[in-house]
Amino acid sequence: MAGLWVLGEVTADGTLARISTEVATLARTLAEAAGEDVAGVVVAADPTAAAAELATYLPRVLAVSESAAGERPWSMVAAERIASLREPDTKEFMFVGAGPDGRDVAGALSATLGWGVLGNALGASWDGGPVVEMSVFGGKLTTTSRFTGPTGIVTVRPNVVTAAPAKKAGSVEVVEAAGGDLGQPAVRVAERVVEAGTAAPIEEARVIVAGGRGVGGPDGFRLVEEIAAALGGAVGATRAAVDAGWIPYGQQIGQTGKIVKPQLYLALGISGAIQHKVGMQTAETIVAVNRDPDAPIADFADLVVIGDLFEVGPALLAELRARSG
Repeated sequence: MAGLWVLGEVTADGTLARISTEVATLARTLAEAAGEDVAGVVVAADPTAAAAELATYLPRVLAVSESAAGERPWSMVAAERIASLREPDTKEFMFVGAGPDGRDVAGALSATLGWGVLGNALGASWDGGPVVEMSVFGGKLTTTSRFTGPTGIVTVRPNVVTAAPAKKAGSVEVVEAAGGDLGQPAVRVAERVVEAGTAAPIEEARVIVAGGRGVGGPDGFRLVEEIAAALGGAVGATRAAVDAGWIPYGQQIGQTGKIVKPQLYLALGISGAIQHKVGMQTAETIVAVNRDPDAPIADFADLVVIGDLFEVGPALLAELRARSG
């Protein structure tokens, strides 16, 4: 096996998850700096499409066909098949996205292989092994950690790395699932429920219009939604708005929600507490509308409009509609 591995996640339509392209870019950069080998592995009922896409980021990808991956929880199936691929007494590090599936498989791999896990990485460098940057205390402090042994698993937060294909596409090797029958309990997936929402996940939106406590309630979010629609963007929210039941959890941005990196982030009625900041601070341009000139968001936004949201918002919406008309 290689020194660095990237576990590629597969979406419901069989393509490679966006977060895996970001993880692959980070791992490839580390491998180049360290002079180490790097490869990817995709475990799925049909890994063909995802493996081919991952190979545009990495020099070598193993495509492991496993029919049970479509019927049973993917994390346990993937962990068991990957464990059967590794060679004992070798220096290896596995990189995977820190999304729901990535966290699950990291835990399963850790239990199966006895490897340590460094989670929610903001970045990494190399010094005899991965040196991982992580945000703690609600984003108030960044730490660096490393593994004490020659193996480990790193989960990488979404939107902290800009995905960039390699100069030359790599190869895909089709591998038969090794290790015989799966040893874990045959848990069956009884039903899959897809939450209704925007055409693209909020993590992939180029424009996000987000509302906070200052929106005032569900009626206030109608204005947020109208502005988002006029800009062709997605709707986001703070934890306070989600906890109040004004908007679904799937649109929460921040420490306990999604990490986003849009070109434009329009914050409406958001104070900019550190817990929210860690989820959107990497946006290219941040524009805030707030009545309080001393709100924390004023310290890091590119443009702050001091005023009543329900005066500024309709005026902005009218101007956007006039331009589109």
